[in-house]
Amino acid sequence: MQEQNVIINQVFKGEIFTAQDIDFVSSKLKKITFDKGDIVLNANEKVTHQYYVADGCLRTFFIDISGKEHTLQFAVKDWWISDYTAFFEQNTGILTIECIQKSTLYKIFRTDLEEVYAKVPQVEVHFRKKLEKAFASFQNRILGNLAKPAKERYLDFIKTYPDIEAKIKNYHIASYLGITTESLSRIRKELVRKL
Repeated sequence: MQEQNVIINQVFKGEIFTAQDIDFVSSKLKKITFDKGDIVLNANEKVTHQYYVADGCLRTFFIDISGKEHTLQFAVKDWWISDYTAFFEQNTGILTIECIQKSTLYKIFRTDLEEVYAKVPQVEVHFRKKLEKAFASFQNRILGNLAKPAKERYLDFIKTYPDIEAKIKNYHIASYLGITTESLSRIRKELVRKL
């Protein structure tokens, strides 16, 4: 019971649950661990789960028809990750999720999540708030990619992910920013000169 309390309080910070709610919700979350380089979800698989990051770092990416990778998102501690379009549409995904570091996740199956929503309404409110923030973040990122120069996009990246830059490969950051690794190096050098 103590471990269930810790898990639920970590995953759903700020929510208050009864002992029965904790038992029910924790029974739907399955703990899984992955090593660096492991794939959590492959493109072209049916997407049936969302994943809560208890520890580690992951990235979501898409491979275009020319074989080029495009990083859409990084997920660090206390973030949720999935191929959401496929998850919500109950469809085959187009994204791949890779562990950049050894990671501990809690996964929840879509039908289990629907059961939790029905039985524990504050979980649905919690997810709605998370999705609203995520939608706003993605929209701001799209607008930034359309309107901001690469240097500003890099500064936004550092602000969004302050603790992971040294832990991930330069080409992942460059892919996320939509620039080359050479451009990323130039931007970093320019910023260092200004300090």
